[in-house]
Amino acid sequence: MDDVNDFLSRASGLVWGGETWGGYDFFGILIPLLLGTGLYLTWRMSAIQFRTLGRALRLGLLKRKEPGGEGDVTHYEALTTALAATVGVGNIAGVAGAIYLGGPGALFWMWITGLVGMATKYCEAFLGVKFRHTDAAGEQSGGPQSYLTHGIRGRLGPILGVTFAVFAILASFGIGNMTQANTVASTADGSWNVPTWVTGLILTICAGAVIIGGIKMIGKVTAAFVPLMIVVYLLAGTWVLLANVGELPDAIELIFTDAFTGTSAVGGFLGAGFLFALRYGVARGIFSNESGLGTGGIAAAAAKSTHPVRQALVSMTQTFIDTIVVVTFTGLVIIVTGAWQSGEDGAPMTSLAFETGLPGDWGDHVVAVSVAFFAFSTLLGWSYYGERNVERLVGRVGVMPYRAVFVLVVYVGAVTELETVWTFSDVMNGLMALPNLIGLLILAGLVARETREYLNSPEGMTLKERRRGRGPEEEDRV
Repeated sequence: MDDVNDFLSRASGLVWGGETWGGYDFFGILIPLLLGTGLYLTWRMSAIQFRTLGRALRLGLLKRKEPGGEGDVTHYEALTTALAATVGVGNIAGVAGAIYLGGPGALFWMWITGLVGMATKYCEAFLGVKFRHTDAAGEQSGGPQSYLTHGIRGRLGPILGVTFAVFAILASFGIGNMTQANTVASTADGSWNVPTWVTGLILTICAGAVIIGGIKMIGKVTAAFVPLMIVVYLLAGTWVLLANVGELPDAIELIFTDAFTGTSAVGGFLGAGFLFALRYGVARGIFSNESGLGTGGIAAAAAKSTHPVRQALVSMTQTFIDTIVVVTFTGLVIIVTGAWQSGEDGAPMTSLAFETGLPGDWGDHVVAVSVAFFAFSTLLGWSYYGERNVERLVGRVGVMPYRAVFVLVVYVGAVTELETVWTFSDVMNGLMALPNLIGLLILAGLVARETREYLNSPEGMTLKERRRGRGPEEEDRV
């Protein structure tokens, strides 16, 4: 196992950075590729995430459904399914880990990753809807495993599609299952002295009750509790920020200055330079919002939508909510309370921050409950991602066995030490991103062209644009 751990650690260092290669500190393959792809797609889509954010939020959060579109769930349920998978442990432990390793400036680079990642998520969702198909059970199926296969000509497309599917299935059991269950079990044991086997049993039963029902059940459950869990967490964060409002201006200034200068050693913080802030901010930002991994296109493909652009607009708000909203609250709470100087790392740092800012024992309870719900929601989202890729490789016949195995593995993750699994999950996440990013770069022209055509059509224009003479004045359907 020591040899396996060493191999996986070196592989993770090659993919994500943090290892020394040939005497030099290697930055990793994926970080510049993910950030570069996001910047390129932002340019190709004419900064669509900034031009249409208001419209996208109204469409996703207010209108919520689109009569007449093909699909299995409303676009709001597809959005909450994607949020379920991404608003997870990364929003609690991941943010703290980035600040622990890179200083407060890492939060700035998480913001940048989220902003450019919105364009990446837009393209993933667009392609997920455009190249989706109906499987043997009559359900919509799509994502990188489909749009890479059918959108790219020649042999390259199917190779990329199958490669993505294999790595996505493996990742679903790691970062989407065992690590989430283990985090919940460990937190419940530390906060409430609940034995890990008890937590594992409860998680397994709850996950089984939802996952066996497929995307329609997952969509209904996530639509009900994902918004609630986010609002409760944000309310707790708001309390802490208001209690420390005098520290807020200095905290914001610290984030911006340290993003480019690094942070000197202070308190329990050992200090970090600019490259550490950049590396860990980008890496943990991607871990949190999954932009570039391709998972957003899988959830989007299940949505009832009349045009890929409409669902893509909804889907890109997931990255905004995850990173620009939830991650920001976590980061600011950690900084204004001074918890980032404590020497703690991960979830314990976030827990300390909330304990400092909330009265009594509420801080520990808020973080423990948030970890439980965030991680459980991630289980649900990733189970669907995994099954769609199983369907790509072996057909619908493999879906139900996959669901059963996935549910059983939840218990294994809760009661097992997972150092090797965490590293394995990092590698699989990176490897599933590579074929997806290659495909996005190849298909960017298609997405840009069809997006431009739709937004310039009468259906795609806003009512204000029509009144300015760009199209016939009629009821605004966007």
